[in-house]
Amino acid sequence: MAEVSDRPAEGRFEGREHRFPVRVYFEDTDLSGAVYHANYLRYMERARSDMLRLGGIDQRAAFEAGEGSYAIANLAIRYAAPARLDDALIVVSRMTQVRAAGVAIHQRVMRDGLVLAEADVVAALVAPNGRPRRQPRAWIDIYERLVWQGEA
Repeated sequence: MAEVSDRPAEGRFEGREHRFPVRVYFEDTDLSGAVYHANYLRYMERARSDMLRLGGIDQRAAFEAGEGSYAIANLAIRYAAPARLDDALIVVSRMTQVRAAGVAIHQRVMRDGLVLAEADVVAALVAPNGRPRRQPRAWIDIYERLVWQGEA
């Protein structure tokens, strides 16, 4: 069995907020030495996947059972400041709304409390044929417990 230290980095919940650590590697940067803009989306995707897994959503089992998978239906992102090589970042994710077939999530990529990029994401559950489908009731129950209530 693998040692705990051999496991991939995991995020954690602080209340209803999910926090996911990320390190900037050389491959993440562009010619100017800043993180390439599309890589912020990768960081956010990893954080969302980790948040769902830690919350009790088994996306892999749902996919393998033919129940579908999430697809991004809407994304609005704002870049405020660059991240650079070797920066230690945190992706902070908040579930903001639960819908029958999807969820809305607000995410921020931060370094030492400074927001570098933030996005509002809507992920929709789609059947294998690509059509939206209702989320399982058990998933909705989990999401409803995680919806951000404006805690300080």
